[in-house]
Amino acid sequence: MDEEVDISGDDGNHPSDNSPKGARMSGRVIIFDTTLRDGEQSAGTSLTPQEKLAIARQLDKLGVDVIEAGFPISSQGDFHAVQLIASELRRPFICGLAHCRPAAIDRAWEAISGAEHPRIHVFLSASDIQLAHMLKKSRQEALEMAREMVARAKGYTEDVEFSPMDATRAEPAFLFQLLETAIDAGATTVNIADTVGYSTPNEFGDLIAAVMTRVSNISRACVSVHCHDDLGMAVANSLEAVRRGARQIECTVNGIGERAGNAALEEVVMALKTRHDIFGFSTGVDTTRIYKTSRVVSDLSGFMVQPNKAIVGGNAFRHQSGIHQDGMVKEASTYEIMDPRSVGIPASSLVLGKLSGKHAFRERLAELGFSLEEEALGHAFRAFKELADKKREISDRDLESLVSEELRSKTEVYRLDHVDVSCGDHSLHSAAVRLIGPNGEVLSDAALGTGPVDAMYKVINRIVGIPNTLVEFSINANTEGMDAIGEVLIRIESDGVMYTGRGAATDIVVASAKAYMNALNRLILSKQASGEMQLPEDWSKKPGVQEAA
Repeated sequence: MDEEVDISGDDGNHPSDNSPKGARMSGRVIIFDTTLRDGEQSAGTSLTPQEKLAIARQLDKLGVDVIEAGFPISSQGDFHAVQLIASELRRPFICGLAHCRPAAIDRAWEAISGAEHPRIHVFLSASDIQLAHMLKKSRQEALEMAREMVARAKGYTEDVEFSPMDATRAEPAFLFQLLETAIDAGATTVNIADTVGYSTPNEFGDLIAAVMTRVSNISRACVSVHCHDDLGMAVANSLEAVRRGARQIECTVNGIGERAGNAALEEVVMALKTRHDIFGFSTGVDTTRIYKTSRVVSDLSGFMVQPNKAIVGGNAFRHQSGIHQDGMVKEASTYEIMDPRSVGIPASSLVLGKLSGKHAFRERLAELGFSLEEEALGHAFRAFKELADKKREISDRDLESLVSEELRSKTEVYRLDHVDVSCGDHSLHSAAVRLIGPNGEVLSDAALGTGPVDAMYKVINRIVGIPNTLVEFSINANTEGMDAIGEVLIRIESDGVMYTGRGAATDIVVASAKAYMNALNRLILSKQASGEMQLPEDWSKKPGVQEAA
């Protein structure tokens, strides 16, 4: 039997030993979460620093070992977000990404220097196609860049990770040389990146095995993998890499990320747990928090989880076939390989309605993984009572929508106070909107449009006065039935950046207004964080804005 080596830190929850002895010989796989960096690069996603901090807090509760908080040199907002996360979270490693340039290394350290466990992640193209067309550098120049920049990062922190980007399309002999150079310069983790999702499990596994035997100094570094899902094999490739010697997996919640996304954290973790007989490794993740984390990331990123998504999809534990239902009634394990409670989905069914009290409401939220402060709980309970007057029974998804609305309200610059529309086959479509401004002032206006939503958005744009373009509008029913809560997702574009908004209500027009306000507020907060916008002291004096009586 292999010697067991503890790779946890003083509190037993994070990997303070990233040496191969710690990573290779223990029964743990390090979970490196890059939701806040690679996940945020998903087209159509833009998170404010406070939203990134909220996700980081949830990842901390989930128990991931490393949080890649962002790419500090990419923008002032990202720098601020990484700095916030590094200064608050004490348990996990906080990682900042940097390309092979001195300014990027320095900026990454500046952002993460307040972390209890800081890590700088340096990356450099490794394939000839990227070296030639992106960097316009020779292999020798790439080796020198890797050596110098890893050494520069090592001057700031002992924990340095190096990623040869597009490693699966690199010439193997050069890849091995590049890894040896980075390790000699001080890298403690080397990450084999399938950047374009090109590899297959057998092929990727062979590459990892070759790294373990052909890189002469590999015993001084932990081997990590970062797989994209362009061919739908990111999770399979990551798991095969573990079987062949890798001890860190880089992944994202819900699998979000560039193009088709990354290896999904929830799938990787539950595969290792459910098929321990095959892999023989565990993680430090509290799997009962997976579902809650999935919902938080979905809500803040604006990317809905498809119903058939493994582990966290709405249909993941639903059975419709008569044969399946018969088996489930007799014995759940006939058709379920995981207990839904193991990922944080309550198996019990507590039906709430208009007669339910605050205690039952609080208990159900706790079962769903939500813990609200007393003031926020009071707001959500009042919203629940209003909804219960319109619906006979309140589903879990209804409750999730209520809580999400409450959380979204905490980052409002403008708050939707009232909306009234007029529409029909042969009538003019009009909308009247009342907002509460950043200084507490009441602002109102009205407009005509081609439809009720168009009219409403015209009014809001007139009041707020920030140019933007609506690029996506979609409606989804959270539950079945005529009284279902409708959820609207929109994306707006401003200065080439996309901002997502979500809103939920039994009235789809109201949900549309909430979604638009959510997107606009995120736009404003993002521009404020980057220093591009500052609200005037008396915003109500803007031309065209009328203060309501």
